[in-house]
Amino acid sequence: MRRGSLRLRLLLAGTVSVLAALVLSGFGLTLLFERHVGRRVEAELGVYLDQIVAGLERGAGGELAVTTPPADPRFAQPLSGLYWQIRARDAVLRSRSLWDATLALPSDPADAAVHRHRVAGPDGSPLVLLERRVVLPSRLGGGEMQAAVAVDAAEIATATRAFAVDLVPYLGVIALFLIAAAYGQVAVGLRPLAAVRAQLAAIRAGKARRLGQAFPDEILPLASEVDALLEARETQVERARARAADLAHGLKTPLQVLAGDIERLRAKGDTDIASGIEQVATTMDRHVDRELARARIAAGRPDARARVAEVVERVVAVVARTPAGERLTWSVDIPAEATAWIDPDDLAEAIGNLVENAARHASTAVAIRTCERDGSTGIIVADDGPGIPPERLDEALLRGGQLDRSGGGAGLGLAIVRDIAEAWGGRFDLRTGPAGLEAEFGIRR
Repeated sequence: MRRGSLRLRLLLAGTVSVLAALVLSGFGLTLLFERHVGRRVEAELGVYLDQIVAGLERGAGGELAVTTPPADPRFAQPLSGLYWQIRARDAVLRSRSLWDATLALPSDPADAAVHRHRVAGPDGSPLVLLERRVVLPSRLGGGEMQAAVAVDAAEIATATRAFAVDLVPYLGVIALFLIAAAYGQVAVGLRPLAAVRAQLAAIRAGKARRLGQAFPDEILPLASEVDALLEARETQVERARARAADLAHGLKTPLQVLAGDIERLRAKGDTDIASGIEQVATTMDRHVDRELARARIAAGRPDARARVAEVVERVVAVVARTPAGERLTWSVDIPAEATAWIDPDDLAEAIGNLVENAARHASTAVAIRTCERDGSTGIIVADDGPGIPPERLDEALLRGGQLDRSGGGAGLGLAIVRDIAEAWGGRFDLRTGPAGLEAEFGIRR
């Protein structure tokens, strides 16, 4: 895909969106997990806090003691990260895990609610602490005590990191799936544009005339506008062809009148003036013929199909009866099944000019054959005349490029052939053959 590709842009935008969404999702899920673990830890600490308060009794010496501490063994392991502490009057009771340290309990309002705090632990690490104030009954000496349970906050952080590490591979798999889905979505979404391109190529090749209506609702207005543009273009071309044909036909009549005047001048003995006027009239007549030929070109018809052998044989049958053609040997080697995508009249116009040109310059023979190359049919007209020097072949294809001025032509025949080839998307080449000049008119099959 190229840098300016719409498919690449959409895929990159989809990939960036997917990655951004998954990063945000990963961050949000990790944050939610951390909060969930925090609530679970606080709930567990609340249970421990209730057990400590419920297990508070008087000892044998009358002092307060926690006779039934929580069963978690971490309370008995020094600096384990799980601690409890009670402050009643001047006495401080604490779990063995605190060893000889004391938690700095905050001063909260004198109520029975459970409060959450962040305090420093005995080794300086942050702790999550739950504490509450409890009024002791008379059997425990009355008064008020403050009970607290704390756990190392690193446990929550460790669990959160482990969750994030476990989450990354799953997010990666989801990212690959979503990116693949985005690519599929882009491919499906852009498929109608590929259909438009294919249909436009068919119109350009003359295999179709309109885009049609077989497109999604979003593409249909574009297709309708293109079809309207094509229709307007065809209308303009038809009008231009009609005007050119009208102009050419309008000039034909004065030229015919001028031909009669030329004959009358010759009858009066003004042969020099008649010859000069005839040369000018002949040149004008060739120009008019060329414009008529161009106006008749029906390029682009999708149903156009010419049987090459029939067209060539018809043209040769006419030229062979002319004074220039009667002296020549004609050879036609064209398969009967050879066809070309071109209007038969346009093909006859092109081949007629090539055959007339070959008959005018050939010494003894003209050979016509076909060749197949790159999906096209090439019609080769070869003569055994003097040919054209290679350095002057391009000059022969120019309008009015008449290298031999002894034949009275206007040098437009080869230009007409080139116009027809270009109109039908074909090719026209001149080259020096084994015996003389070879002209190849190529058109798609």
